[in-house]
Amino acid sequence: MKLSQEKLNLTEDPIGRSIFSLMWPMMVGMFAMMSYNIADVYFIGQLGTMELAAVSFTFPVNFIVGAMALGLGTGTSSVASRLFGAGENDEIQRITTHSLLLAIATGLLIVLVGLSTIEPVFRLLGADDTTLPMIKRYMRIYYLGGVFTVVPMIGSSVLRASGDAKTPAKIMMISAIFNIVLDPILIFGLFGMPRLELEGAAIATVLANVGTATAAFSFIYFRDHLIRFRTAQFRLIIDSWSRILHVGIPSMTSSMIAPLTTAFITWQIAQFGQEAVAGFGVASRLEGLSLLTAMALSAAITPFVGQNFGAGNYERVLEGMKFVYRFSLIYGFSVAI
Repeated sequence: MKLSQEKLNLTEDPIGRSIFSLMWPMMVGMFAMMSYNIADVYFIGQLGTMELAAVSFTFPVNFIVGAMALGLGTGTSSVASRLFGAGENDEIQRITTHSLLLAIATGLLIVLVGLSTIEPVFRLLGADDTTLPMIKRYMRIYYLGGVFTVVPMIGSSVLRASGDAKTPAKIMMISAIFNIVLDPILIFGLFGMPRLELEGAAIATVLANVGTATAAFSFIYFRDHLIRFRTAQFRLIIDSWSRILHVGIPSMTSSMIAPLTTAFITWQIAQFGQEAVAGFGVASRLEGLSLLTAMALSAAITPFVGQNFGAGNYERVLEGMKFVYRFSLIYGFSVAI
């Protein structure tokens, strides 16, 4: 296994520096991803209020898919970071390989369940006969790219678990720029391309996710040599999945609270008309920017704790948690004021 020079020494570097060095690239990457979400809203809004309302109905469902991917990513990061800290290279390769297989299996499940439940789910959320056909056009393409929604999360989690926070951030930035550039071209039919409207926005997102998944896999496989296909034995796969899901399922469950709440609010707002849902969709995209620091800090602390726990640096784990609690308290009060 070859280690990149991008990686931090999370078991020896100063605690504050280690955490912030993981955190700031995540903030940059997340900001880039949120920017393309806002760009989506901007370009789709130019198609009309009903088109914007249709895409706004998809937000809570997309968040649920994201929460599933995030839970698997957290489980993978937790297991992998402990192995990196303990220096168990063979186990790292096994977990990385099997986590990607789990991501593919989860993505295929999303495709099957998603495509078969579009109408009942969005009827339940309050979509009417005007917006539902638009939602179907968008979500059919989005769901077909389900695998490429989950795989990048797993790949980035493995890279961060190794102490490399910059590479995932760079991948997210390039993906966001690619999506923002593709959006108007495919939505409005620029440069000789067909005008695809909502389908164009969905295709742009899926293509960006394909690029992100390809890049993450390339770094893990070709640069870091963390994938070893000869470990793909059924018994070992089940053991790896159990270890990942032991952490991933609780994380996934807690991550579901926000999108389920958003779904409930969307249903309530839909009682006031589809136009109201469009307005809520814009506001909810902008609201996400206020949570950027907290989400980046949450992503940063997992590999720090995991590596030090795996290395037996339990006092350093405790000091790291204290540092994060102090920072969160100060940041929370600052935002409130």
